[in-house]
Amino acid sequence: MPETLAAAAVAAVAASDADLLDQTAIAVRAAGSALRERFGEVARHRTREELIRALAANDDTALGILRPRLTRLRPHAGWVEDELDGGALPPGEWWVVDPAEGNINHLHALPEWAVTATLVRDNRPVLTAVHLPMTGETCTALTGAGAHLDGRPLDVAPTRDLSLSIVATSQARPDEEDDVVRRVGSSITAMLCDALVVRTAVPATLHLLNVAAGRIDAFWQFAGARADLLPGALLVTEAGGRISDAEGRPWTPHSESFLACAPGIHAQAVATLTR
Repeated sequence: MPETLAAAAVAAVAASDADLLDQTAIAVRAAGSALRERFGEVARHRTREELIRALAANDDTALGILRPRLTRLRPHAGWVEDELDGGALPPGEWWVVDPAEGNINHLHALPEWAVTATLVRDNRPVLTAVHLPMTGETCTALTGAGAHLDGRPLDVAPTRDLSLSIVATSQARPDEEDDVVRRVGSSITAMLCDALVVRTAVPATLHLLNVAAGRIDAFWQFAGARADLLPGALLVTEAGGRISDAEGRPWTPHSESFLACAPGIHAQAVATLTR
């Protein structure tokens, strides 16, 4: 293909993806509005089964809006059914959606939750939209076009000293393997010794959004699902941040750990997490 035609083809794809991102952002906002209508008093549950049903009801509310809208946008894209799945996806395009990221917070009347939708193409996230219904903020990222918060460009922090940094992690899932839980605990202890402030909470996406916005300096996690990490990975990368596993190697959906941070403290964070 002549260079001029190749350049035109690339530009056409970029324009198409930009339009697609706009429509994806509209979809996550609509789903977030529906979930906000369900937000209110703390929901008390006497059994794990009751809790799971309440979580599923929130998911179903958002998915009832997201799935038909996103499917119309990309009819041939696959759909990741389980938001807790990890690992690589088959080739092609896939929607990776978390209809209520931080669902447990929603049920406890805590404001830290979001709706996310990410289009993955051949195992690389190409666009993502993250909506925070309680603040009204929407973060977006498009490969090669940067990350934005309500249209304003995002940039990671210029921090170069871990001892002056705010860092964060999210806890292991309740059913996580014992060795992962212990690794999370030891990493928090190490960061308490080396960083200025350590934040521990769910969901992961909100921490990663804060890294992309320069509000905090690093986030790490062991294990984790695609829906937890892919939106934030794209946001941080497009905001100029550094992504790797906890040992500093390139991160992939197969990796057993994840680290996103300001480039100036990446080596220090790796040294702390591997000590």
